[in-house]
Amino acid sequence: MANDASFYLHIDGFDGFDKSVDFDRKPIRKAMRSVGQLVRRDAIAYVSRGAVSKPGEYPGKRRGVLARSIKVKVSRSGFLVRVSPQMVDGMKAFYPAFLAYGARRRQGAKRDRRSKGAGPFRIEPRANYMVDAKDDRAAEIQMILSAAFASSLRIK
Repeated sequence: MANDASFYLHIDGFDGFDKSVDFDRKPIRKAMRSVGQLVRRDAIAYVSRGAVSKPGEYPGKRRGVLARSIKVKVSRSGFLVRVSPQMVDGMKAFYPAFLAYGARRRQGAKRDRRSKGAGPFRIEPRANYMVDAKDDRAAEIQMILSAAFASSLRIK
């Protein structure tokens, strides 16, 4: 028995994989849609504050165009959800990009030098409300998605 090198290893949760496994995407698409709505709701709440925003804070609300522009899209396969601001009526330029990255002053601008202000930015970057909305719900998102993946696998 000194040369017997056999062992036994058992991992729980994978019983039945030698049988056929049926995978249904419908519960996953439904969960992705609900997770996207959760993040969208929080992101809209972050940008709906009625005060003027300062650099590093969440953007303030004037007309509500930014809040209306936040949309949810589930991919065709159903394994990806995108929550992002889109171009909507009322936007002349893609305003969320100016909020995320800021806008620098033009070099050599002669007009209105007195109200120029200090610093290189005309609009300083604001806080990232989309990432914070996702991070605040991370535990809930993980719970919803793992339940959806568990319900989508059926062992025959």
